[in-house]
Amino acid sequence: MLKNKLDYIRQPVTLSISKNVCNSLLIFALGIVLGLVSKVLDETPSNMLPQILQPLDLGNFFSRMGFWLFSGICVSVFSSNPLRAALNTFLFLAGMVGSYYAYTVFVAGFYPKSYMMIWVGMAILSPIPAFVCWYAKSTHIVSLCISTVLVMFMARQAFVFGFWYFDVRYPLELLLFLGTFGVLYKTPKQTLLIGISGMMLFFLLSRCDLMFGLL
Repeated sequence: MLKNKLDYIRQPVTLSISKNVCNSLLIFALGIVLGLVSKVLDETPSNMLPQILQPLDLGNFFSRMGFWLFSGICVSVFSSNPLRAALNTFLFLAGMVGSYYAYTVFVAGFYPKSYMMIWVGMAILSPIPAFVCWYAKSTHIVSLCISTVLVMFMARQAFVFGFWYFDVRYPLELLLFLGTFGVLYKTPKQTLLIGISGMMLFFLLSRCDLMFGLL
């Protein structure tokens, strides 16, 4: 009964077992590659990169939450069903965290246990939000609500808001914020609605953060 209700929100796509396995392995491999790229860039001084890439500060970009949040959203919503979304997102983050910290420990000779455990915990828990996130790629009211929350999270990565200012945190994360609308695109009216609602929720929560910060 519950499955039927959830299928009404978004209809799963049926793929062959071999296709599902192949997709999951590719996603896992992508996570491994991106984890290694992230760590190598983190270890490489910006002035050692090609001049065209130096202003982008890619080392910090891949170390920030925005890129991985956006990647998780993409992996989730483009999976064939919510269970595959949960599995694929876990494999992606497991590959990323595993390769990143394997390089950190065995190549860089550094063991940041507390920080590493945070990312390990996020990877372990990722199937739960990924399962929910899969339903964002639809026009159902539930999908609109989920999309609004996702837009809010991406806005918190892209923007900083205070009593007297509103600014972009990082230009590349602004591109990810805009890319989120492409990933979650529905009808023009619904896309505009989730954009406005997500930004309102962002401002509201940012205001609450400021108020609690003053207490």
